[in-house]
Amino acid sequence: MYLVIQRLNFKKQCLMSIRFVRFIIVLFCFVAFKDPLKNNENISENLLETSTPKDSVPFPKKLVQFKSIPENPVFTGTGENTWDKNIRERGYILKEGDTYHMWYTGFTDESTSLSLGYASSSDGILWKRYADNPIYNQNWTEDMMVLKVDGTYHMFAEGKGDIAHRLSSADGIQWTDHGSLDIHNSNGSPLSDGPYGTPTVWFENNTWYLFYERNDLGIWLATSTDLNIWTNVQDDPVIDMGPELYDQFGLAVNQIIKYNGWYYAYYHGTSFEDLSEWSTNVAASKDLVHWKKYDQNPIMGNNTSSGILVEEGTQFRLYTMHDKVAVHVPLN
Repeated sequence: MYLVIQRLNFKKQCLMSIRFVRFIIVLFCFVAFKDPLKNNENISENLLETSTPKDSVPFPKKLVQFKSIPENPVFTGTGENTWDKNIRERGYILKEGDTYHMWYTGFTDESTSLSLGYASSSDGILWKRYADNPIYNQNWTEDMMVLKVDGTYHMFAEGKGDIAHRLSSADGIQWTDHGSLDIHNSNGSPLSDGPYGTPTVWFENNTWYLFYERNDLGIWLATSTDLNIWTNVQDDPVIDMGPELYDQFGLAVNQIIKYNGWYYAYYHGTSFEDLSEWSTNVAASKDLVHWKKYDQNPIMGNNTSSGILVEEGTQFRLYTMHDKVAVHVPLN
């Protein structure tokens, strides 16, 4: 009788163990596979979109991986005795509908004043110079960028001595200069004497965000609500030189874009103390103040710099504009 009871107890314990194991298996399946389609989509999106782990700052492949096209360069100085025999950094490209607009700086030699030219294209490869170039030569204008807000084109450019100034236009051809930018420290005091160049502006929620460099030694950020007074967010750079080698001796932002809730700064940097060669690099931020550099910078080297991203459907092209214009398309 005792042996029979023991066997019954053993079978009962085994049955309970089997039921417990079944419960654990069911629970695991519910947690892991309650929305398998969604999980698969997330996995696929992660594999296709990002080149960094999911828990770090995202740098989607479409924003950082490019290859050059055989037609490069697609635009250069004329090489002849014209006002734009040579062109300089930074030109800027803005696509509206089926038209690519390009503004560029031209000059004959280093002793001549820099003037502003315009060219257009239907495919971004073959460019036609505007017949009445230069479109602006009233004062020194170079290293410009353009954005369109509420029907008005706003250009931010370097003037002589690397002092940033602003111009505006209704058509992108006839420009009015509004003078040098009035930048103040975070406490409201005037910015100290010296250059403040390579102005790059982002506009969002009725606020203008100005990224500028001082002797290429760092990137500062100032904001404005009226385009007249700009106030530093902080009086230290928001993007520092180094410690990486590729930007240890200088850097300047060329463009800000927003993608999937993140801001991306395309900037050129140099690893040469004599500033003889520059590269194209990327950094990302959630708030425009705190930036993380892409750990595989530079995305373009060998003096291929002044990068501008142009949206092409669901992809992007990267144009580099120093000291000739080249096109780089998605690697895949």
